[in-house]
Parts: sequence; structure tokens; C-alpha cells
Amino acid sequence: MSHKTWGPLSAIAFLAFSVGCTSSTPTTQTGSPETQTANQTATNEQGTLAVRANGEDFVRQGFTSKDGWKIEFRNVYATLGDVTAYQTDPPYDAEKDKQLSAKQQVSVAKTQTVDLKTTTPDTVVVGEAKAPAGRYNALSWRMVKPTEGPAQGYPLMLVGEARKGGKTVDFAIKIDQELAFSCGDFVGDDRKGNLEAGKTADLEATFHFDHLFGDAETPMDDDLNKGALGFEPLAQIASNGKVDANLATLKQKLKPTDYQKLVELLPSLGHVGEGHCKETIIKAGA
Repeated sequence: MSHKTWGPLSAIAFLAFSVGCTSSTPTTQTGSPETQTANQTATNEQGTLAVRANGEDFVRQGFTSKDGWKIEFRNVYATLGDVTAYQTDPPYDAEKDKQLSAKQQVSVAKTQTVDLKTTTPDTVVVGEAKAPAGRYNALSWRMVKPTEGPAQGYPLMLVGEARKGGKTVDFAIKIDQELAFSCGDFVGDDRKGNLEAGKTADLEATFHFDHLFGDAETPMDDDLNKGALGFEPLAQIASNGKVDANLATLKQKLKPTDYQKLVELLPSLGHVGEGHCKETIIKAGA
């Protein structure tokens, strides 16, 4: 399926203003014409940078897992924190570089919970900020536990139903593991991250849920399906047609090999379009 994709920062010199006073009423000089011009130039060389989250059509429209379960989501809550966009030169390569080194970075959002099950537009805004014009070609974020809302305590929460052969399983899969993602340039049909002065540009955090469940429309011998968990292991632990479980419950009820596969797949969910990210499991207290 198709997926969606910022130049050097101009130095701006701000002139200090002077304060004058007389023996009677104090007066303040608000700035020389040069100062006002510099401030206006700074504003003119900024744009608005937005970061969006995308669960793709797998979340918006539903899909069939590799083992034949038709999955329909009602909600997919993802809580992103410390969302930061970067200008990097040379470009950051998440698969090769040990760390992300930037010449410019912009904090776009502190913590925001979004529901990836959205219909219009196809992506949901996580946050936006004024930023210096330039080419933003790297993005990082954390999946953190929200302190309130419907997904309180869970960085990722999948709610919906799955159907197969006349059986229906209602599920609420609550992932309480925190993760960090450090990603390079967006890879997709559209170019992203090129911010011009006075305009708006966006970056995208993309989540690939077919990595977790597989995809019946992809060949079964494809690496995607060979590595995916599928939905059948979850269906097998359903009670009265329901699965309502966090990681502790899943560890207790799933086969050890299935649980291990699940936790190993979680870091692979985060992408930038088709671009890969460097994933880190955040330990408690980190």
C-alpha cells in the first residue's frame, strides 16, 4: 500500500533595546527601526511544522490477518511524548547511525494521545509548532503512559473485534510497555518535511499494525507474515468471546513463544512512512 515524505537555518541577529529615563517620568524605548526589522525578519523566516500520526488503512478500514481473522478496530489509542523534529546533515540513518546528531531541532509536542481510528483526514495531528524554515529530515518520539483519558496507563491500546468462521472476538489489547523511536527521513509517495517561510509542512509517525497481525493479502511466505503473530493466539485465550488483557495477562495466558513474539514485534510498529526507525525499550524509571 502507498505511504506518505526539510536546508540550512539562516542566522538572525536580534538588536538589544535601550532604556532611557528622565528626572520625572520613566520612559522605555521599545526598539530601533533596525531591531523591529530584525524581529520581523525572524518571523518571516519561520513556518508551521506539524507532526501527524497515521495508522494506515489497516486501522481505518480494517483488514484480514495472516490466519484469516477479519479485524475491525473501534479505537487505536497511541500516546506520543517528546515529539521532536530535526534538521540533520548528513541525513540521519536510523539503521546505521549510533545517535541522531542535528543542527536544528524543534519540540513539536510534549504528550498527546491520539486515536488512529480516524476517517477524515487520513492522519491525525499530534502537535504543531513554529519552526525555522528548512529541511526537516528526522523525527523522534516516545510512546508513554497517559495519566488520563480512555487509555490511561497504556501507551498503546487496541480496541475492536475480530471475526472468523462465524466466531466473533471482542478485544481490548493494552500495551503498557513504553518505547522510544528515532527515525530518519520519511519514505513514501509524498515528500515531507520541507518547511518554507510562512508556510506549513508536516512529518509523519506511521504505525504498521500488519507487522503484528500479518496480512492475508500478502504472500504467506513473505517476511511480514512469517514474522507476524497473527490473531489466532489471541482468539485462543478469549473468555466468553472477549479478550481484555495487558502485557502481564498476555504473558500468563499466551504460549511462551507467542508472548515472546508479541513483545519482540512491538518495537517494529513505529515507522516514518516506509522508513525504518531505531527502537528502544524504555525501562521503568528511565
